[in-house]
Amino acid sequence: MKIGFISLGCPKNLVDSEVMMGLLEARGHELTQDPGQAEALVVNTCSFIEPAKQESIDSILETAEYKRVGRARRLVVAGCLVERYRDELQRQIPEVDAVLGTNELESIVHHCEGGAAAPPAPPAGGYLYHDLTPRRLATPRHFSYIKINEGCDHPCSFCIIPQFRGSFRSRRFESVVLEAERLFGQGVREINLIGQDTTAFGDDLGIKDGLPALLDRLARIDGAGWIRVLYAYPNRVSNRLLDTIACHDSLCPYLDIPLQHASASVLRRMKRGSSGDIFLRLIERVRRTIPGVSIRTSFIVGFPGETERDFETLCQFLQAAQFDHVGCFRYSDDEHSASFALTGKVDRRTIYNRQRRLMALQRRISRRSKRALVGGRFPVLVGGLSGETDLLWEGRLQTQAEEIDGKTYLTRFPEASKPRPGDLGIARITRSADYDLFAEVEQITRPAAGPPPNPLPVLQ
Repeated sequence: MKIGFISLGCPKNLVDSEVMMGLLEARGHELTQDPGQAEALVVNTCSFIEPAKQESIDSILETAEYKRVGRARRLVVAGCLVERYRDELQRQIPEVDAVLGTNELESIVHHCEGGAAAPPAPPAGGYLYHDLTPRRLATPRHFSYIKINEGCDHPCSFCIIPQFRGSFRSRRFESVVLEAERLFGQGVREINLIGQDTTAFGDDLGIKDGLPALLDRLARIDGAGWIRVLYAYPNRVSNRLLDTIACHDSLCPYLDIPLQHASASVLRRMKRGSSGDIFLRLIERVRRTIPGVSIRTSFIVGFPGETERDFETLCQFLQAAQFDHVGCFRYSDDEHSASFALTGKVDRRTIYNRQRRLMALQRRISRRSKRALVGGRFPVLVGGLSGETDLLWEGRLQTQAEEIDGKTYLTRFPEASKPRPGDLGIARITRSADYDLFAEVEQITRPAAGPPPNPLPVLQ
């Protein structure tokens, strides 16, 4: 059977899609990028915020058309939207033949094949893939994610992820190591460790300093490329973690710490605690320990009860912190979240204006920080030809994460050196923009291992 996939949302969702595709291939099914030729279609949805929910619904409706104009006989909807609206989806969109939640990935084969028997029951403690689970990478061949844990135990009032993905649970230490060894051996040059809270890795397994211990072990893999950590919880960023990142060249000098806000009163209502002053001390400690580190964070503006004074506190904090990368989300009210019951709702126009103002401040900060890099020489990972012009190649420094940060556009390579995706090299920064850099590659090195099989991009 030919099966097509649409994967929406975050990298954690993408890994789920890769696992489902792997399970289907292991069963003997063929994956296709042409929805018109697919006999079954799968939409893996996201519903973290209102725009993501609407995008998921729109994608389901668009995909449903292929049951009328294409070869599709089955439409399967998976992911977070199913956890929220399982019954409503099949009742209101009759073209949907089956649904499966985030802990039911192993039933994907059953639902695509349309078996009459009951699908396999989800694991009692929640689903978590391992190194032996079939997985079909959908990322470029030189780049991959590894999910090291699942679920979350934090009580953040704005977040509904724990309701959908369950309580926190870590993968086995050696399972992560074995998967990383295999990926590096196949020619993957960068691995990004992800999870709802990567800094809690190993807590449930009784492993002390689990994430630092894992990073130290991964950095010692023979032939290891770059290793990056995403989604660190601020009060779990330990000295041991920072020291570990600082002492291995293969560990990217990069830390993603979603802070969400800087006003103590807003953070209290978010059930996260802390304050801007505490965060500034953390940032100073990170920069003192890891030379040349790049710090990324994200904020939510317009949270219930956020006053003009709270927002000014956030703006002042942003100026003081001088982050390298910032994402800013407009608060999205969700009936399933604890924050839905809070008073002091902020109107949409005010939320929109606050987001624009905060990101305008960050643009100026980013412009200055990027300009300071001009003339410097840094390791670079070559991606591929730019989507904007064949005259440029795209790459990234260790301080730039895939998709969420800016890019480094490569304007020149060593003579007689034909670049290819996955090359590592040294680049000299020649020019900067607000978020992006331009560089000339002065040296190229290539992995000894051959490339893995071509990945199959998801439909969307």
